[in-house]
Amino acid sequence: MSGERQGEIRVSEIFGPTIQGEGVLIGLPTVFVRSGGCDYRCSWCDSMHAVDTRFRADWRPMSVEAVWAEVTRLSGNKPLMVSLSGGNPAIQPFGDLIRRGHEEGYRFALETQGSVARDWFADLDVLVLSPKPPSSGMDTDWTVLADCLEMAGDGPEIVLKMIVFDDADYAYAKSVAARHPRYPVYLQPGNHTPPPPDADDAYVDMEGLMARMLWLVDKVTRDRWFEARVLPQLHVMLWGNRKGV
Repeated sequence: MSGERQGEIRVSEIFGPTIQGEGVLIGLPTVFVRSGGCDYRCSWCDSMHAVDTRFRADWRPMSVEAVWAEVTRLSGNKPLMVSLSGGNPAIQPFGDLIRRGHEEGYRFALETQGSVARDWFADLDVLVLSPKPPSSGMDTDWTVLADCLEMAGDGPEIVLKMIVFDDADYAYAKSVAARHPRYPVYLQPGNHTPPPPDADDAYVDMEGLMARMLWLVDKVTRDRWFEARVLPQLHVMLWGNRKGV
């Protein structure tokens, strides 16, 4: 983005506190820093405002201090979990922000597809690696995914989270778990269903989502994959695909 300076973070939105809607931190009050830009173009992405370059004009280059001022304003200076999301937040230089926040007792979680490895992953409190399954239309670089785990080392709590739409996605999730058996696995049904013509941007096919959730629960239990945890996207159930929640 033109006008960016070294060390600035490209921000799509900062919002909260609200609850974390998915994965290992589900239900936890959180402030979200959503970065702009992504090296993937998943077919069912629900955050295109932070991915597609047609929204670049809405992404603000912000200094660490400017981002931090907004986080502390939203949290009322009371330490809580800060979630770094995107897009792909691994593209952005978040290391200094994490160190800044730790000085004041805040904790940091990051979710990424594992396509970019950063040395500051080791400074996180929680790293959620969410490699994308076949339904996304993306290919996984297994070497880079392993590099992400190596960069993180024993610093953060590390979990694997996979979205599942169908049998191929389910088989992919099992293959990821088999490659990295050390880490807990979280599965969630995908929520993307093409909206009807008169629907707004927040539309969710809730009936279809619940049917997919039941299918996934049945699949895991019949396979006796007892190590996997199946969770919904709680924020989608509450607010649909709206921005800023």
